[in-house]
This record gives sequence, structure tokens and C-alpha cells, in this order.
Amino acid sequence: MKKFEIQNVKDTRSGFGAGLSILGKENPKVVALCADLTGSLKMDAFQKAHPERFFQAGIAEANMMGVAAGLTIGGWIPFTGTFANFSTGRVYDQIRQSIAYSHKNVKICASHAGLTLGEDGATHQILEDIGLMKMLPGMTVINPCDYNQTLAATIAIANHEGPVYLRFGRPAVPNFTEENQTFEIGKALLLNEGKDVSIFATGHLVWKAIQAGEKLAEMGIDAEIINIHTIKPLDEEAILKSVAKTRCVVSAEEHQMNGGLGDSIAQLLARKMPTPMEMVAVNDSFGESGTPDDLMKKYGLEAENIVAAVQAVLSRK
Repeated sequence: MKKFEIQNVKDTRSGFGAGLSILGKENPKVVALCADLTGSLKMDAFQKAHPERFFQAGIAEANMMGVAAGLTIGGWIPFTGTFANFSTGRVYDQIRQSIAYSHKNVKICASHAGLTLGEDGATHQILEDIGLMKMLPGMTVINPCDYNQTLAATIAIANHEGPVYLRFGRPAVPNFTEENQTFEIGKALLLNEGKDVSIFATGHLVWKAIQAGEKLAEMGIDAEIINIHTIKPLDEEAILKSVAKTRCVVSAEEHQMNGGLGDSIAQLLARKMPTPMEMVAVNDSFGESGTPDDLMKKYGLEAENIVAAVQAVLSRK
């Protein structure tokens, strides 16, 4: 099992803020809109450096999406910022009608996703957002795993023509991917080669998958671990290549089992390569108030749950 060095522990939302700040200097067409959460979204640096390109929408997320759609008509590249729940569930009609339907070049940037929002509780812990957004025709959906990857993804989506949903989080997590990396939309990243099982993980669960891989190696199980940072478009070639070798699959994500990454992989395999599969995800449940660590344990999103899923799928191989 390949060893990964943790450079530091940082929140992914800060990666977004850093990427947006770089874009502010390098791309004069980038504008930012926020729904009264500038500090939480780490958009302060952009606001201070480019006040003429920053728009505070207030607690009016639906209006913010409409304004963002309108700005694209003038050639601007708007980045909207608020919590994932307010970026999707609260404004789904506006995204569908004003952005996705007309393929507007809006970058919907969503922080505080999943259970790791923590103590704010179930009303804020959206676990359906990936499903909501990937179902929209033409919408690109990205869920990076650490600070460095989020920074790179933020920069990359400015050069992508069309609507994008970029999902990241609040807690400090291991930062282990390459610094100053080039982010390629739709290209999965092979983290560890293996022959016994394919583990496809996204977001915060990528590091958990690496930890699981280490435990599995101690058990004599050789796991192939792949970071699926882009959920749509899905890197079908990388997935099928891995599964052709291992013949069994585990997916891992901080999202509902229905509608998430595992759902997309299962659809692909059902069409092209039927394969035994287990999914590590939240199983048809809302979250609750608690610390991020406690919630991840309670809802079965830890490395030990990935290990158990691998053991289960190997028994069906």
C-alpha cells in the first residue's frame, strides 16, 4: 500500500477561498456573489481586493442565482457562494430554470456539505445535493477531497464553459494531494494500484479510503483506490478499467446512498460490466446535531466501514 504524507490539516472551504482569490487577480471576468456568508465561504480576500466585482446578495439565495444567471449574459463568470443546503435545495427551481436549462456559465460553490457541518443539525446537513445537481442536464458536479484539490478545482472551473456545482466542507481534514496541481475535470485519480477490490471514493471519504486501504493491506487484501473528484461527467473509462481487473467494487461518500457517487457507478456497471458492489454512504436518513467525528461514526462513514464493505463484497466476488 502506497504511503501518503499529510502536509497539514486544513478545511476545504479555505481552498475555495484561496482559489477564488487567485482567480480575482488572474481573470478579470470572474465575479463573486455571496448570500451573507462571506466569512464562512472564505470569500473575504476576493471582496477586499475586488469590491467592484463582489456582490452581497444577503439572505436571498434564489435572487442570487437569478442575478448570477443574468451576469453571464454580459460575459462575466459568476461564482456564487453559500452553504450547500442553500445552494441547492433552497434554490433548485432557480438553478433548473435560469441556469441549467439555458446552460448559463454559473459556478455554484457550496460549502458546509454533508454530515461534517456538525452541530448545526439535520436542517443544514444536506445529503441529497449531489443527486439533485447531477440530474440536471449539462451540470458538471465536482467534490474535491482536500485543500489543495479544492483550490485547483476552483481555478479549473473558471475555464470550463457551462454550469458547475463545486462541493466542499467546513472541517479541517488531511491535506495530502499535490500542491500546485493541475485539476482535470472528469479525470479520476488513481491513488493506489491493487488487484483484489476497487474502492471509489469522493470528498472527505477519500482519506478514509486510504486509511481503509492500509488496514486491508495488513489483512492481505490489495485494494485499488481511486479518487472520483468529478461525479459528473463520470470517468467511465477509469472505472471500467479498474473493475475489469478487480471484479468487485466499494464506493464511499458523505452523501445519501440514493443519488450519489455509488448510484452513478452502479448504473454504469449495470449497463456495461455487472459486478458485485457495496456502498458506504448514509442510508436513507437525515442527519442530526453532533460533532463531525461522532456523526461520521454513527452514520457509518469511517475507514472501518469501508473495510467491512470490502469484506462483504469479497465474499460475493
